Amino acid sequence: MKTDVEIAQEAVMQPITEIAKHLEIPEDDLELYGKYKAKISLDYWNTLKNRPNGKLILVTAINPTPAGEGKTTTSIGLGDALHKLGKKTTIALREPSLGPCFGLKGGAAGGGYSQVVPMEDINLHFTGDFHAITTAHNLLAAVIDNHIQQGNALDLDVRRITWKRVLDLNDRALRNIICGLGGKAHGVPRETGFDITVASEMMAILCLTSDLEDMKKRLGNIIIGYTRSGRIVRAKELNVTGALTLLFKDAIKPNLVQTLEGTPALIHGGPFANIAHGCNSVMATKYALKMADYTVTEAGFGADLGAEKFLDIKCRFTGFKPNAVVIVATIRALKMHGGLAKTELGTENIEALKKGMTNLAKHIENIHKFGLPIVVAINAFPTDTENELQELKTLCESMGASVSISEAWAKGGEGAIDLAKKVIEAAEKPSDFHYMYDENDTIKNKINAIATKIYGADGVNYIPAVEKTIAELEAAGLDKMPICMAKTQYSLSDDQTKLGAPTGFRITVRELRISAGAGFIVALTGNVLTMPGLPKKPAAENMDIDINGKITGLF
Repeated sequence: MKTDVEIAQEAVMQPITEIAKHLEIPEDDLELYGKYKAKISLDYWNTLKNRPNGKLILVTAINPTPAGEGKTTTSIGLGDALHKLGKKTTIALREPSLGPCFGLKGGAAGGGYSQVVPMEDINLHFTGDFHAITTAHNLLAAVIDNHIQQGNALDLDVRRITWKRVLDLNDRALRNIICGLGGKAHGVPRETGFDITVASEMMAILCLTSDLEDMKKRLGNIIIGYTRSGRIVRAKELNVTGALTLLFKDAIKPNLVQTLEGTPALIHGGPFANIAHGCNSVMATKYALKMADYTVTEAGFGADLGAEKFLDIKCRFTGFKPNAVVIVATIRALKMHGGLAKTELGTENIEALKKGMTNLAKHIENIHKFGLPIVVAINAFPTDTENELQELKTLCESMGASVSISEAWAKGGEGAIDLAKKVIEAAEKPSDFHYMYDENDTIKNKINAIATKIYGADGVNYIPAVEKTIAELEAAGLDKMPICMAKTQYSLSDDQTKLGAPTGFRITVRELRISAGAGFIVALTGNVLTMPGLPKKPAAENMDIDINGKITGLF
């Protein structure tokens, strides 16, 4: 079969103005980025805001494995299938980061015949949103160092500056650095470091903001460090909130593209789910809900991370309520959760499947705890056997979840028609959506609720430094916010080697960070890094472009 990039390059795309007509967006409200990409104007919201919302479908997955699950592919295939069934449909996804694109994971535009296009543009720079975030973040960092150099009127403690710099690449050498070397004219030496752009609080702010006024307020509320007397210092005290906001004047607008089959897709924002909240922007989602009868969106990584944060953070801030949840799984990945090596996944093994299905069962149980209807999408592979498929169907149906075998990767929307029909049926069922904790509860109680109810942990441990941070946040009145857990995506626990549905473990919180602008508290567990490194053989080694501009090796 052809590669993803070959399939995308052979696609006959419609002009984006034609795609906009499916959603009745006037050309005057489109800002074109060539023939096949556009941003939707902020003014268009005034036309939409009084319309009723359509149905919201959240796509999530089991914990990811090297075997692959296909969550984005399933999301796009489901959107195409709904479109084929005559439903006015929009897909709302995150933008890919250049870090994993050139690293190990690859891009995030779907796969096979369920892709969003232009795939190369979406994976490489797109409309410049991530560059706006990187620039705004680093402008604030530069202003902080300049403030210290120019006399430090705020009496900032250079040992407690919490605002690092960012770069949208994987670069472990920049995790910890010393800046300001070179003498008096070149700044004040201090320890700092880099995070990847998708871990920036400004990325979270872009994805949670409702308009430019809200964004300006959130940017001003960013905590950048402490004075030598211990007082919290916010970005607005540096008098650059207006400058930071203007860098987002275009980035805040949702991006409109299309699938291979011409289904409209809004792709906007891209925080990782293991180190951030893992959902596309509120702006794109709220536009999509007003413009379509069905909006298919996804949350990053497994349901323990992306879906939990979508429901406990994004929905809490916006009032969104999913009408149904799709959990994506593969026979291959479940057998890997059951202990098989990647080389053994092509052979039928019911025992390994049964053992690995505990991971899926836990995610089904968790979504039921939120009070939402579930459809399990089994992303089909040629090596799946009838016995294995029947075993998986029996488990899902016994837990009250509908099941559908999806062939979206190989057949596009046609391969997800059954899934679409079951999603339509599930979205009509009554639900009792509720959050997993009260945001006004204590920090420890909120973290404990996520760890015990969602992960299945026996409890939570805190290192002494975190205990001190909790006391500081409570004293400052900054504890009444949702929790954004930073945790490995590969396990329900904070140990990536514990597959399936581990029991008898405790989560260890090693650091707390306050994202006052975004409006949540980040709890870092395990060995999660906010600046990834490249693997021994980066994906970049396989990429090339010829004299005619044809790209190869991108996936």
